[in-house]
Amino acid sequence: MDEITNTNKELIISADVSEVNIVLLEDKQLVELHKEQKNNSISVGDVYLGRIKKILPGLNAAFVDIGSRKDAFLHYLDLGPQVLSLRKFTKLAESGDITLLDMDKFEMEKDISKSGKISDILTVGDRIPVQIAKEPINTKGPRISSDISFAGRYIVLVPFSNRISVSQKIRSSEERRRLKLLIQSIKPNNFGVIIRTVAEGKKVAELDADLKSLLKKWETMTEVMNGSKNPCKLISELDRTSVMLRDLLNESFNGIYVDDANLYEEIKSYINTIAPQKKDILKFHKSKEHIFTTFDIDKQIASLFGRVVTIRNGVYLVIEHTEAMHVIDVNSGHRVNKEQSQEENALSVNLEAAVEIARQLRLRDMGGIIIVDFIDMQNAENRKQLFNKLKEEMSKDRARHSILPASKFGLIQITRQRVRPETEVTVQEECPTCRGTGKIKSSSLLIDEIENNMRYLLLDQNEKSITVQVHPFIHAYLTKGFFSIRRKWQWKYSKKIIVKASRHFHIMQYNFLNKNGEEILL
Repeated sequence: MDEITNTNKELIISADVSEVNIVLLEDKQLVELHKEQKNNSISVGDVYLGRIKKILPGLNAAFVDIGSRKDAFLHYLDLGPQVLSLRKFTKLAESGDITLLDMDKFEMEKDISKSGKISDILTVGDRIPVQIAKEPINTKGPRISSDISFAGRYIVLVPFSNRISVSQKIRSSEERRRLKLLIQSIKPNNFGVIIRTVAEGKKVAELDADLKSLLKKWETMTEVMNGSKNPCKLISELDRTSVMLRDLLNESFNGIYVDDANLYEEIKSYINTIAPQKKDILKFHKSKEHIFTTFDIDKQIASLFGRVVTIRNGVYLVIEHTEAMHVIDVNSGHRVNKEQSQEENALSVNLEAAVEIARQLRLRDMGGIIIVDFIDMQNAENRKQLFNKLKEEMSKDRARHSILPASKFGLIQITRQRVRPETEVTVQEECPTCRGTGKIKSSSLLIDEIENNMRYLLLDQNEKSITVQVHPFIHAYLTKGFFSIRRKWQWKYSKKIIVKASRHFHIMQYNFLNKNGEEILL
């Protein structure tokens, strides 16, 4: 079950020739952006028949040829306790001497030691099924595991195990017992099962259908292995769209919008399989306007993927990326609440920043080590409140993560699971003034930036009237029509606002003058 039951979720899917863009909105706010290349050959969850190419005793690991450009990395701790059973099964499958029915009578080998050596288990030339745990990132090849599992809608199937586990998020002891008994009655021998959160309240027929589809995967994998000579892909994970629907689709979803007819039909068929009661929320986007423009996604992307991310009231984040870690700096800007003390102001800014930081980690899919430099707070109780707020916001993140309490320097350290390259979007444009020799912020954000600064001057600095000097093109845009943007600003702030054109300004330049015609420095 989704913990955030009052959140309205929408999935916006746009497809072109080379890639599929998948956007998750929560209450109209962009929280996840995924780009899936149509020709992407390696994805998390794929299962390959690999060949051990090199043993690295010093690292207690091996390089494995899976047929890709870069060899995959397999550590001893990723072998899985039943790797000896997997090796035995592989030899039988390659010779065609085992089927799904035979698994019931399969005699499993002993579990390997947690502190053993990989050279005692594997040798160069051995062939073994492996699963992609982490996609290639930068110069590193994929990270793999031989502890194979298959994720379904309600359960996860784990070969060479007889253990039944239930998600910790299912709190009811009675429900946990019911689900265990149901799975025990339908699962075959030598297959373990992890019962997912969404299985809560489901009937045995739904669980059985999910189990059968996963067993079919295992059977297909066994068949492909028969006669295989070279490293090859055995099973492909679902595409990113289907994975998100499988893992997230629940009552909080109120819309799925797709702009590609073929993809629409595929998703329609998949929803009918996993959640037929939700088929009515799937809509085909027929408008000539791009689907991202319709849902105001382009503008959100432009404002959220830059080096500097503005929150509101002058608060902003500076996000830097290095080879070793990500660093986020929290700045209050010109945000000052005269009714609060410095400590109270710092707490207020930090709490706002914590919400946006949790969102940024999901949106950019930032993994590894993240250091956040919050504004210093002297009060230990305030630091604890900030830590709890960040934990609360990060609980919405499906990626595994760990958060350490704030240090006395105001630093909070976060580690977040990294399974694929970070999502990057270029939000800078070529400057029309310098003809491409420099970079500027996205022009789509200029008007919002002008209004944010103007709001600060009118409301916080109490300017009685204000003049905005802009490029003639921007002047024409702000003053067009009777219900112009300038007139709407005047009504909104109940202050005199004048817009003047200056032909000496470049298109992104602007400044503010007070009632005496003097420039106001921000």
